[in-house]
Amino acid sequence: MPLTFELCPGRMVGGNHPCFIIAEIGQNHQGDIKIAKEMIKMAKDCGADCAKFQKSNLSCRFNKQALERPYNSKNSWGETYSDHKRHLEFSHEQYRELQKYATELSIFFTASGMDEMAVRFLDEINVPFFKVASADTNNFPYLEETAKKGRPMVVSSGMQSMETMLQVYKIIKKQNENFVILQCTSTYPLDPADVHLRVIPEYQKEFPDIPIGYSGHESGIYISVAAVALGAKVIERHVTLDKTWKGSDHAASLEPSELAELVRSIRLVERALGSGVKQMLPCEKPCHDKLGKSVVAKVKIPRGTVLTLDMLAVKVAEPMGVAAEDIFQLVGKTVTEDIEEDESVVPELVDSYGKKAKC
Repeated sequence: MPLTFELCPGRMVGGNHPCFIIAEIGQNHQGDIKIAKEMIKMAKDCGADCAKFQKSNLSCRFNKQALERPYNSKNSWGETYSDHKRHLEFSHEQYRELQKYATELSIFFTASGMDEMAVRFLDEINVPFFKVASADTNNFPYLEETAKKGRPMVVSSGMQSMETMLQVYKIIKKQNENFVILQCTSTYPLDPADVHLRVIPEYQKEFPDIPIGYSGHESGIYISVAAVALGAKVIERHVTLDKTWKGSDHAASLEPSELAELVRSIRLVERALGSGVKQMLPCEKPCHDKLGKSVVAKVKIPRGTVLTLDMLAVKVAEPMGVAAEDIFQLVGKTVTEDIEEDESVVPELVDSYGKKAKC
């Protein structure tokens, strides 16, 4: 059984606990705190467990040259990359406002700390867990420092190899036992051929003592639902209020109706997964009573006859006789009463047959 732990206050993940669903608002709020609040409420209304943002200290995340480069994309909010990113970055005060709003709505609130300074701030405001973006997963000093803070972690693995993820696991595990690794492919939107859901069971083999999840950038919900069927315990999907808005993430994001359907589908699949025990269920009894087959006499069998297989047949019979799967157990046993052709061979008519018919 994979490790279970408390990811957020009162909310366990792993094992048989419900999949934890993260609505990744990221920077799809267009730099507008009013839209950000609308998206938090949308996430709550759709049934997500957590609304997540992205927090950066730009001078810690980018070097000067990267910030000063011209940014002429159709998705740009400014002439330089610095102008673009600053437009989308909320202040510390605004983050506290958003956190307060999420608390009022009873939805968990966190963010990806995109650099060490951002992680320190998120720690200060007491987020329930740290999200590590794929771009920081191979930033080992950052990982170690984040893990040392002791909060649970959710770590995406886009752009990484299994060799790197083995190192990631060891670095975090040394400092912090409570973390999740998410299978992820970092492209927007993601072609289904590049999803590689089979990495999920491979992660489960390599890291059997932590929950495994999935962060998806594909269109639609089906692949994410399939990830849950494969054992994903955390699902993260980008969300938007409108896929046509400016921004590279919107096309790979779920609109409200899709997010709601994703949550419903995941909960349905969780119910359907059930247990690994194969047995006849109470709900199957009416069908079994009506159509279940049992052993009948293929010919008239006089009292005292030692049964052979060619004397027996399997039919839907009234009353129900010996269960069909037990027919071979009857061979060599003696009948204690006459059995007419086509009559049920019931247990009490067979000597030394102690097994009762199933019901």
